[in-house]
Amino acid sequence: QVQLVESGGGLVQAGGSLRLSCAASGTILLINTMGWYRQAPGKQRELVATITRGGDTNYADSVKGRFTISRDNAKKTVYLEMNALKPEDTAVYYCNADIWSIDAASFNPYWGQGTQVTVSS
Repeated sequence: QVQLVESGGGLVQAGGSLRLSCAASGTILLINTMGWYRQAPGKQRELVATITRGGDTNYADSVKGRFTISRDNAKKTVYLEMNALKPEDTAVYYCNADIWSIDAASFNPYWGQGTQVTVSS
């Protein structure tokens, strides 16, 4: 059984910072790309940032220069450092990872349960 568990969300004032963490656990053989997505009320889930196993990153234009994604492969953990937060960053943030588990024949996508980030103006 593979699980992704997020932590670090909360309430912050505009201009503030938060750091999200997402740890993978279970019978994992290999983790490929990891990433963060978010979903605001009434909107579709959207990509925030991704990072490959080798460290290549990709960001949504709306967060470039403010958010930084990183990962620790030994800890099976991905992080999202969020700075200069804006009210429009308010959303539920979901962790995603492509994981090859011990009982699988290939990589499969897994999602965390989500963590709420609220930015007040």
